[in-house]
Amino acid sequence: MLKLHNLCRMYRTDEVETIALNNVNIEIQKGEFVAIMGPSGCGKSTLLNLIGMLDSSNGGQYIFNNEDISGYSEKQLSAIRKHHIGFIFQNFNLIEELNVFENIELALLYHNMPAAERKEKVLVVMDMVGVAHRAKHMPSQLSGGQQQRVAVARAVVGNQGLILADEPTGNLDSAHGQEVMEMLRSLNQQGSTIVMVTHNPSDADYANRTINLFDGAVVTEIVRAA
Repeated sequence: MLKLHNLCRMYRTDEVETIALNNVNIEIQKGEFVAIMGPSGCGKSTLLNLIGMLDSSNGGQYIFNNEDISGYSEKQLSAIRKHHIGFIFQNFNLIEELNVFENIELALLYHNMPAAERKEKVLVVMDMVGVAHRAKHMPSQLSGGQQQRVAVARAVVGNQGLILADEPTGNLDSAHGQEVMEMLRSLNQQGSTIVMVTHNPSDADYANRTINLFDGAVVTEIVRAA
């Protein structure tokens, strides 16, 4: 599904030059569940942002679905994100003024989709993640686990094949965190490719493969038996 070849990301100021990613080479196949781990400041979130096309590299090559997107414009990258990538964030990033249904539907408003079709898709995905009974509730009326379930629903409602999760259990207690991880595993078993940044070894155990970063470089990879 995607291949990073000698990918680099450097940040410069007038006085400091920081290497966030240093010649990273990673290949992720369709249907994989990959965890990215490493100490704070090692480049995990930078790597996820580059994979999600929210940031650009200073060098190297990024192949996505057999296309070299390294030189694509923001308009081209936005079109790819819209149709192929869903995002799950640690802080949920739900819109407080919208209810559960509306927060999920928001992901479909840019797809030129009839309202009836949008409604059907939202209803299906709400039922899938177990929040259908909360459709009219506002985010402030939900527990942290429920809010993350809504965020997961929003990430998958457009049938995006790649789900990027940045510390998806970071703001949850262990019980709700386990619920979210079980949900991600179920989505992976249904065909979604998942790339997850985590500091939690228990969360990483849900993945088929763990990539460990240190100082912006891949240092080890662990593949788990199916």
